[in-house]
Amino acid sequence: MKMIKEASTNNENRKAISAVCPVSFALEKVGGRWKPLILWNLRNGKLRYSELKKAIPPITEKMLIQHLKQLEADNLVSRTVVEVMPPHVDYNLTRSGVELLPALAALADWGVRNSNSL
Repeated sequence: MKMIKEASTNNENRKAISAVCPVSFALEKVGGRWKPLILWNLRNGKLRYSELKKAIPPITEKMLIQHLKQLEADNLVSRTVVEVMPPHVDYNLTRSGVELLPALAALADWGVRNSNSL
């Protein structure tokens, strides 16, 4: 994921739009190639990092880690370190993440209905 120059006009415009448009704000948090897939795969409950990686084969480890960190920072996903031998990490949707599921399901339904016409 490329770094965004904080002082750029494009970044300032993105922030301004997200501040006044709830749709832009939501898409800023869940948009892109990988975030919707990560959230969708967590819809049925917690998954280990390795299970998420297997569920989304084309994603690189770097991208999965970056997006999980962003989703955690945005309070959409929680990360729990399980202290067993060997230790592992579980990811789960937060309450805010669960609230997104109907919107993601609606987008999925729309995609199924319209994918042939795109």
